[in-house]
Amino acid sequence: MEAEAGETDWTTLPGRLVVLSGASGAGKSTLVHRLLDRAGPRVRRSISATTRAPREGEVPGLDYDFVGPEEFEALRDDLLESAEVHGAWYGTPAGPVREALARGICVVLVIDVQGGFQVRRKVPNALLIFVQAPSLAALETRLRERGTDDDATIARRLANARREIEAAEGYDVQLVNDDLETCVDALVATLAGHLCGDGIDHD
Repeated sequence: MEAEAGETDWTTLPGRLVVLSGASGAGKSTLVHRLLDRAGPRVRRSISATTRAPREGEVPGLDYDFVGPEEFEALRDDLLESAEVHGAWYGTPAGPVREALARGICVVLVIDVQGGFQVRRKVPNALLIFVQAPSLAALETRLRERGTDDDATIARRLANARREIEAAEGYDVQLVNDDLETCVDALVATLAGHLCGDGIDHD
């Protein structure tokens, strides 16, 4: 029988676990898409499960596994981390992450800071990276330009962003996503410096 998430000694697995967090609108998803465009098979993004509805353009199974509340509850015994964010639940199924790390793959988790600190407790050698927007004003502009949230939702996201930015002091690396290409280069360099460089195109 496969070990549950809490029974795994994650530090013995040859792959590297990377957590990428940032406030809504900081550009996490775009950064990871660009990273994977330059990455080989030794770098992979973990797909989170979530109870929220897909946004326009999101692809089930590629961006997230979109599930109902009951299905999410059934997954809890093998979640590496889980958190309620903006009224929806998110979680990382541990099985696929464990299998990839066992094959020496660098696995990137795009999750919020609550989940990031849960991962740090279970996987002490995980690399935690926080992506900052240039300012809260820039963050608000990005959220409004996205056109997916009403004013009340944007206000809640900005309030959460302030708390996440404060909590990010506990992360290993902080990147400012002011210019996308520069930030992608910085992310690639960071991973290369932390044993995830094999298979990434640095040019």
